[in-house]
Amino acid sequence: MTAASPFRAVIAIHGGAGTLTRAAMDDAQQADYHAALRRILVSAQSLLAGGASALDAVTHAVELLEDCPYFNAGHGAVFTRAETHELDAAVMDGATLAAGAVAGVTRVRRPVRAARAVLQHGEHVLLAGAGAEAFAAGAGLEMVDPSYFSTDARRAQLHRALASDTGAVLDHDGAAALAAAAPEAPVAPLDEDRKFGTVGAVALDLHGHLAAATSTGGMTAKRVGRIGDSPLIGAGTYADDRSAAVSCTGSGEMFIRVAAAYDVCARMAYGGASLADAADAVVHRALPPLGGRGGLIAVDRHGNVALPFNTEGMYRGHAAVGAEPQTAIFG
Repeated sequence: MTAASPFRAVIAIHGGAGTLTRAAMDDAQQADYHAALRRILVSAQSLLAGGASALDAVTHAVELLEDCPYFNAGHGAVFTRAETHELDAAVMDGATLAAGAVAGVTRVRRPVRAARAVLQHGEHVLLAGAGAEAFAAGAGLEMVDPSYFSTDARRAQLHRALASDTGAVLDHDGAAALAAAAPEAPVAPLDEDRKFGTVGAVALDLHGHLAAATSTGGMTAKRVGRIGDSPLIGAGTYADDRSAAVSCTGSGEMFIRVAAAYDVCARMAYGGASLADAADAVVHRALPPLGGRGGLIAVDRHGNVALPFNTEGMYRGHAAVGAEPQTAIFG
């Protein structure tokens, strides 16, 4: 909130949720993740302070997350079981309910920009595969060889998952087998073999508008063609100025089944729930009966922030304009 605006502009981001390996992490690793989150928050916070729209702020934050190899989106995305990359992204403008998304792209350097282009074009909401890539190229977006997304760490992660014969790897699923397959393998503060790999951002701007953006490389060793909740409006991404902006990270199939992002907004709009109560109800009550693991970030029209998760941790942070950014990994 500033003298010129009655709204408390704020940005919140996440970089995935999952199993923490507190015993395996060191101070340097933890510091690296906190520094990356903080850098992205400060950059997006600066945009909001200058009067940028919430849509611009979340797009920018997710672009930076896509460029950071620590997170499973863009450069550093996980591999499918065919040792390829398929990336998904979505954006939504709470002021107009306009939305755009892409799924299964393999050559778009920053998928969130492609999703934003779909939104701006306005004809469709979701484009997939070759059609989405042709659209992105036609919009002048940067295209890359698929090898751009690859890192040695992600390839090793895929090989461990395939050797464990556990299928697509989520949080606890196959965790014991993965640990047994490579007990000496170095791990990050949030074990990359056991985390939900998605990035996202939500924001309220100085004009009182909300927006959300989400991007992901999916699940390690996922089937070719699998699409999770991230690019599905209402499942992994949703924004409505009347309630909240939401970006999810977790076991996508379960988030799809409960329409998790929209459910937060619906509980607020139709049930009168606060942001905190609505977000907690989805994460801690709606998802667990289905085996849904993960978390979400959300901001409401008053600038309140909620970052609940039902795993051991979630890379996350938030920053209101004029305030010191806050980042966290553990619960």
